[in-house]
Amino acid sequence: MPKARVYITLKPTLLDAQGRTIQNALHQLGFEGVQSVRVGKYLEIELAPDGDPHAQIESMCQQLLANPVIEQYRYEVVDE
Repeated sequence: MPKARVYITLKPTLLDAQGRTIQNALHQLGFEGVQSVRVGKYLEIELAPDGDPHAQIESMCQQLLANPVIEQYRYEVVDE
C-alpha cells in the first residue's frame, strides 16, 4: 500500500513568526547556537494501491493541503 509523506512550509521569502518565537525560546533556554527555525506541517497519507499516487498527492496539495500563495510543498511516495 503506497504511503505519501508530505512536507509543507512557508515560502523562504516570508517571515516565519512561529519559527522566530521558537528560536527566541531556545535562546532563552541556552541554545545560543540555533541560527534559524522554520515551522511547517508533515502529513502521512495512505493511498489505495490503484491509480497514480504521485498524481493523486500532487492534486491534493494543489487543491487543499497547501496554500500556493504562501506555502511550498514537497512529497515522497513509499511502498510499505
